[in-house]
Amino acid sequence: MDHIRTPKVENVRMIDRQKPRRSTLGTLYLSSTHTIFVENSEARKETWVLHSLVCNVERLPTNPSGSPLIVRCKNFHMYRLLIPQEKDCLDVLASLTRLSRPEHYGELFCFSINPNIDKELREKAWGFIELKAEFIRMGVPRNLWHITAANHEYRLCDTYPSELYVPKSASPAVIVGSAKFRSRGRFPVLSYFHRDTGASICRSSQPLSGFSARSSDDEQMLQAIMKSNPVSEFMYVVDTRPKLNAMANRAAGKGYENEDHYTNIKLQFIGIENIHVMRNSQQKLIDVGELVSPSMSDFLWGLENSGWLKHIKAVLESGVFIAKAVAEDGISVLVHCSDGWDRTTQACSVASILLDSHYRTIKGLMVLIEKDWVSFGHKFSHRYAHLDGDPKEVSPVMDQFLECVWQLMKQFPCAFEFNERFLIQLHTHIYSCQYGNFIGNCQKERKDLKLQERTHSLWPHLWENRAEYTNPLYRADHSQTQGVLKPLTTAYCFKFWKGMYSRVEKDVASQQSPVDCLNAVREESQQLEVELSSHQERLIQLKQKKKLWERKKPANQLSERVRRPVPTEVELRSPLDYITTPRSERHPPSFTLPLVLPAPPTSDDPDELSICSDFESGVADLSSHSSSAGDDA
Repeated sequence: MDHIRTPKVENVRMIDRQKPRRSTLGTLYLSSTHTIFVENSEARKETWVLHSLVCNVERLPTNPSGSPLIVRCKNFHMYRLLIPQEKDCLDVLASLTRLSRPEHYGELFCFSINPNIDKELREKAWGFIELKAEFIRMGVPRNLWHITAANHEYRLCDTYPSELYVPKSASPAVIVGSAKFRSRGRFPVLSYFHRDTGASICRSSQPLSGFSARSSDDEQMLQAIMKSNPVSEFMYVVDTRPKLNAMANRAAGKGYENEDHYTNIKLQFIGIENIHVMRNSQQKLIDVGELVSPSMSDFLWGLENSGWLKHIKAVLESGVFIAKAVAEDGISVLVHCSDGWDRTTQACSVASILLDSHYRTIKGLMVLIEKDWVSFGHKFSHRYAHLDGDPKEVSPVMDQFLECVWQLMKQFPCAFEFNERFLIQLHTHIYSCQYGNFIGNCQKERKDLKLQERTHSLWPHLWENRAEYTNPLYRADHSQTQGVLKPLTTAYCFKFWKGMYSRVEKDVASQQSPVDCLNAVREESQQLEVELSSHQERLIQLKQKKKLWERKKPANQLSERVRRPVPTEVELRSPLDYITTPRSERHPPSFTLPLVLPAPPTSDDPDELSICSDFESGVADLSSHSSSAGDDA
């Protein structure tokens, strides 16, 4: 609260982006966590902007109407405010700039939400994802792989998790020697095991090879990975960087594997650009999305000039290459980039989604993010500017992964259990700092911050609301769902993600999306099926009750019932008969098809049972319906 210069500003106008002349008058409030705009209308509509989501605040030149302020958010929302007094505008600008750039972890939003639940429930929420159970699900053979104790208490590599799967044939000395020869100590470890072929995906950082250096321990480590797959005589080493970049790193004592030193490996360069190129590319893409009513040529030129889809294509192709090697050729793959926490994570996770249908479910994607991104040390706090730091460390690495998943959803609409809304929700919470899952840069740092004791976990929250994120086209028995995905990576297959980068237009549009329509139809169908089953059970009960009554009825009463005169059809259909006859004794007209079945009779009156027999036998004269009426029905 000390950073808030003015907590309330009245007569502020929020300007519509699509129609700048239209604005909404209201009051602006500043709290320690949110900026809130409350309209002055009777509806009192509120707009809440989380300070952690604010990317930057820009003040435009003052005009006779007031001082304009533009608030841009990390989830690509943008708000235009017109503040009457210049002094108030300067105060809001200074307050928002400071509040959106916290200097310490304790200032983040997730630490201000006290988890008012007991210890047992909190531990259960954080234990929703079990990584040990995930490796068991993969079917990792214990005779070939095991959990090493080399990184206990993070003594070997402080950015890796404490529990790591390595080849069982690799001795502790080989593991230690390999860690010393790899950048940041990130030695090769298991990321994914393919049960069908026995091939594996391992990950690491670049070797400290320079121009001629080598390590026998690191060479033995790769040999052990290759031998853990008995059906293959060699393995791939996938360097996700452009070859020119990898060669430049040799001058700094790093570089890539020398195929003359490492026997039985094949080196493959992919060509994914570094974080600085990606940051500039996304900024150009955002500029395209902020254009108001651009011409087709301006939009296409801006999209091409950003190079964004070209980078998405490179990331997706890396996953395709790895998946093909593992699933079709049965060859194990070691993936790395420079330090092994950006491009390496992208390639491994995209390949896993292509290979394993489990990761295409709602919970499976949570497990994949927890395993390959959170536990293996992706630098969330640096890449997504959770704290005020070096802007050169910021890069949309996770944005690209989520977009690769979205591009796959466009090609395989029935293969994913989740919808686009789920990906956008994940993207928002990665930046929002509302939950503790994505705070910090590694497992050790999160443990030191005691996040599991001081913050909430995102995964149970998403799981409880999974009905909102379910894809109505998903079928567990579909061929797309079960098999390995083989996407096309030609240029025309990539689309602009309007739902992510043009959210303003999506929010303004009043038309319901096709996914929402399908969800509504599915919910209505489920309700009708429940009603149908209820009516069928009621009919069965009525039939059983009638048969029981007929068995107990004396013979003389049955003969009396036969001798009773039956009214003619004309008598039944006369208007006077429907007015004067009691409701319980009426028969439905032959041309009426009741939409709701009557409740079962509460008495043992045989007349009431005879009335219900018309419904049991399905008696309804449909001859008066025309064909067009049937189509309307």
